[in-house]
Amino acid sequence: MRFEELQVWKRSARLSSQIYRYFRNSKDFGFRDQITRSSLSIPSNIAEGYERKSDREFANFLSYAKGSSGELRTQIYIGMEIDYIDKATGKGWINESEEISRMIASLMKIKLEKK
Repeated sequence: MRFEELQVWKRSARLSSQIYRYFRNSKDFGFRDQITRSSLSIPSNIAEGYERKSDREFANFLSYAKGSSGELRTQIYIGMEIDYIDKATGKGWINESEEISRMIASLMKIKLEKK
């Protein structure tokens, strides 16, 4: 199996793409950079961990991805509060990032139990 086949990677990469497209014309470079980086960090850490040699290392990178998911949700909440993100879009992204976070937690549990 390849990381590209993992549903959690596919969903997080799709979410990151949506966020990049949404903010491509934003003039607030600091906010745009931060939210796009946290979204990109999720699938990137899943992929990097998958390519590591051990389940333990994979679980460690999954932990980074899960942390980035929380960071992303925080930025979405703030973006909605300051009217950078419309409420419907933001709520959809929050729901998706929460589901991704649950998927990551489940995968971490599986990898850590294989020890």
